[in-house]
Amino acid sequence: MPDRGVDQIRRDLAVERGRLAEAVESLRGELDLGKALKAKLPALAAGAAGAGFFLAGGIGATMRLLARRGREGKERASIGGFTVVDRR
Repeated sequence: MPDRGVDQIRRDLAVERGRLAEAVESLRGELDLGKALKAKLPALAAGAAGAGFFLAGGIGATMRLLARRGREGKERASIGGFTVVDRR
């Protein structure tokens, strides 16, 4: 390999800097989470709402509301903690 001059080395470095800058911009475009999340925002919001409901005890609270004892009406059947009530 012949000896390269200072000017040739500087030109090569400038070319490599340009390639590196293009590669970095390409990666930034591919890793842009804003675009990826915007496309899936409705599904993410529904999932977050469902997870919040579940973690906050929503299922248990709903079942207690629907199957609680002491409501007016005649008790028809009782299985474990659940009661079926006739409300006529």
